[in-house]
Amino acid sequence: MLSTAIVIADGLGDGFSRAVRAADLPDVIVRFQPQSLDRVASRIRALADIAAFSTRQEFTNVGIGANGHRSRQASVEVVDPGRRGYAIVAGRDLSSRYGEVVVERGVAQAWGIRLGGTLYIRGVGPQRVVGFAEAPDDVGYPLGVPRIYVSERAIEARFGPEPDPQVTVAEIWLRNPRYINEVLAQARTTSYGLRGLRFVTRSGVRVLLDQAAGIVIDLLVALSVFALATAGVMLAASARAEVQRRLKSIGINRALGASRGHLVRVQAVEAMAVAGPAATVGLAVGVLVAVGPSDRLLTMLNEPGAGSGLILPLAAGWVVSVSIPVLAAAWPAWRASGRPPVALLQGAGISHGRAASRRRAGVVRRAALGGLAALGAHLVAARRGRLAATVLTLATSAAFVLLLLALAAALNVLETDPQALGKRYQLTASGSAASVGKALSVPGVEAAAPRYDVQGVDSFSLGETIDVIAYPGDHTIFEAPPLTAGHRLHGDGEAEVGAGLAIALGLTPGSTLAIALPNGAELRLRVAGVVNSLDHDGRVAYVPAAALLRDDPTAPETLAILLRQNASETTVSHRLTAIGVPPTPTSGATARGVPLVDTLRTILRAIAIVDGLVCLYALIQTCALTVQERRRTIAVLRATGAGSAAVARLLAGVVLALVLPAAILGVLIERLVLGPALSRLAINYATLELGADSTEIVAVVAGLLAAGVIAVLWVTRQATRETVVTGLTSA
Repeated sequence: MLSTAIVIADGLGDGFSRAVRAADLPDVIVRFQPQSLDRVASRIRALADIAAFSTRQEFTNVGIGANGHRSRQASVEVVDPGRRGYAIVAGRDLSSRYGEVVVERGVAQAWGIRLGGTLYIRGVGPQRVVGFAEAPDDVGYPLGVPRIYVSERAIEARFGPEPDPQVTVAEIWLRNPRYINEVLAQARTTSYGLRGLRFVTRSGVRVLLDQAAGIVIDLLVALSVFALATAGVMLAASARAEVQRRLKSIGINRALGASRGHLVRVQAVEAMAVAGPAATVGLAVGVLVAVGPSDRLLTMLNEPGAGSGLILPLAAGWVVSVSIPVLAAAWPAWRASGRPPVALLQGAGISHGRAASRRRAGVVRRAALGGLAALGAHLVAARRGRLAATVLTLATSAAFVLLLLALAAALNVLETDPQALGKRYQLTASGSAASVGKALSVPGVEAAAPRYDVQGVDSFSLGETIDVIAYPGDHTIFEAPPLTAGHRLHGDGEAEVGAGLAIALGLTPGSTLAIALPNGAELRLRVAGVVNSLDHDGRVAYVPAAALLRDDPTAPETLAILLRQNASETTVSHRLTAIGVPPTPTSGATARGVPLVDTLRTILRAIAIVDGLVCLYALIQTCALTVQERRRTIAVLRATGAGSAAVARLLAGVVLALVLPAAILGVLIERLVLGPALSRLAINYATLELGADSTEIVAVVAGLLAAGVIAVLWVTRQATRETVVTGLTSA
């Protein structure tokens, strides 16, 4: 569990930073409508603190194909000889030779493209694949569109130079990135003549990746924190139980004159002998379980795997996983060896004479009166420390599995239910305000309105992106994220902001929100309220449509369509298509990241399986220790005619005494501690419910009981192999 958590946390937590270093990601990426290269270059050279820049032309919605796969939405980028902003992860970069292409790694993996293979580009023909690239300025395929790169020099060598080359993208590297806001402010004032201008900074790219991946990455990294804590509890409890099993041996050695320090050293060395190989095997298994899904996840995000960077964290994890059982074994051994040898021998189950006879008679009497299951519960309860440690281990494991199930359910809701984002409309359609009347004429449509959505930035901190959403009239008819502070917007001078934006910019009700729009205009509004939104990491602003259109009349719009209750979405969609307003279903928070969510589920399943195996081990261990320490008791029962079934019933009492309180405690831990804590760790800008429901609770309790049945059958088989005489005469 430690190595699994380390692979996931280190791989995802530092993935973007590794990608930035490997790809030499520019400090600013500027996109605009096709412009003359000379004009763009002159504007960039006029900026202060520029270390370097490069330009390229980007063609979208291009048809490509390879190995039987096709896409009509590919992005083809014609790169110049300067700095590229992407990393070559296999093969080589483009040369000036015509007919070469570099393919995004995610596309190559998904389509099975090999180096030296052929990729077909519509209108160009076959191209030879010479390299695979990762560009962290956007998510990779299949989360995003396929991206490929061709060389400007190669095209010029084949067809000759263009008299007036056009470009659509500029990448800028600064000497001192601390001055990025000043450079962006200057760029906006000197960018006259450049239409459709959009700036994206490194911090903006990180937000973009977070948006595309939804909250999945944040949740997964936070989840690994609990994996570490759970593993620590399990290791410590296991080591303590081992010392309890050896009380008899410790007592004998103390009686023979062994010193307290010697016994502790022996116990620590023996624990090391077991923990070292076990930690090595566990580390290897954890890496094998997690590294594949983790690397697939990183590939979708255009980020490299940790590779050799995992060596030190995994080595530290190995040291921790060995140190915990060693220390946990040494401390109980130190405490135990300080007790008198006679007390140790008695505590280990050695007793003679009338007292022993009375106890054996009492065992038979309790078995007759209360049943064997009650006797088993009594026997395991006699070891209060072990009982508490085992119940805590099982409860923590159960709580952790409940957390995984609740997380999986939350992801499913975010993927499939737009209402998790506060979206009440079920359909969207391309069209203008003129199409509202057509949509309203369709039976089953309750309301329709144009929805305007533009990407702006904060005027004071130009690296902070804002998703600006506007409706004419009351936006809560179509989108109503829960209000957490202030009130809903009224009039053309107010806005509602997401909690993520409020945290990033320090906004409160009454503050001024200044948004720099893509066309260069500035929209200033007073913050009326703060809403709980998961969309765009909570960096959203709901503004009046009149205010937005006054400053940006060309803001892109779609049609939001709200259906009547019980209306058939399929039927209404067919009717809208028939009148020329073809709709699409409203997507959830992680809709773009379906492959990402599938990969996450693979990781969650692996962690849950490991956790379940540890629960099974804890139950088998406790049952085996009870049998070992109560050999005479079990031998007495067998001497009175009890068979394997009776021993199984006794052990069933042991298991129930562990599982029932562990299940109750596990539910409480998940509901009151783990769920709220994970929600806060993963998302500080919204509230995400991560409480397990009744179905998930029943499933986990059933799993614990199934593990208990396996433990009972396994230990019963081992216990009944010993003869009754051996059990009665055991020392």
